Amino acid sequence: MDQNIIAVIIGIVEGLTEFLPISSTGHMILVGSLLDFEGEVASVFQVFIQLGAILSVFIYYREKFMTMLSPRRSRYSGGLSLIHIAAGIVPVAGVGFLLHSLIKNYLFSSFTVIIGLVLGGLLMLVAEKFATRITARTVDDITLKQAFFVGLFQILSLWPGFSRSGSTIAGGLFLGMSRTAAAEFSFIIAVPLMLLACIYDLLKVLHKLSIADLEMFAIGFIVSFIVAYVSIVWFLRFLNNSTLASFAYYRFILAAFSYYYFFLR
Repeated sequence: MDQNIIAVIIGIVEGLTEFLPISSTGHMILVGSLLDFEGEVASVFQVFIQLGAILSVFIYYREKFMTMLSPRRSRYSGGLSLIHIAAGIVPVAGVGFLLHSLIKNYLFSSFTVIIGLVLGGLLMLVAEKFATRITARTVDDITLKQAFFVGLFQILSLWPGFSRSGSTIAGGLFLGMSRTAAAEFSFIIAVPLMLLACIYDLLKVLHKLSIADLEMFAIGFIVSFIVAYVSIVWFLRFLNNSTLASFAYYRFILAAFSYYYFFLR
């Protein structure tokens, strides 16, 4: 298959799945296997196009980011702050850094993704059933304690297939956040976290790319950006009137199909 067509397909997959609670990493591993798009270049490509998804969040929440980054902002002025962001990313960033090699070497496979899809789906169903009374209806109502404990839940997403947004939104429900507040916090803390992770991964493998790869990478980046932006808008509207249950059931179906395709047929 032409590499530019592959770039479009995987760019769409990344954009659709990065911020929905269905695991972008898991989908890219599975789709990469289906398209026979694997190896060093594929791994770098999958990391690089995440930057397109990150940019979509920054553009969507640009006013909030500018407010948080403003030198005139007081730490006592209320609302979401950089301290909340730090509280939400420090736990997973620390664990991810320490276990990076183990995760890359042992957890990036079709079988581990299938396990992650099932366990992540179960977590979301349990969170919906046992969600506590809402104390944070908007992202600006989130406390530092809630931000930190959501960060602890985010550690689960280091297992491919679990889903970063799925684990953080589920954690938010357990901690008294509304679905929308939990989702928006998940999106916002993804920007610095994913940016650091992408840069870390890219610096180690950038020397393996050639000029011939640039067109494919540019296509994937642009497609990922556009599709991710649309996905964010749709998902936030969806959460106003719906639960995470449909995403959990989708994960179960995808896990069953993947198990059949990779191990039974």
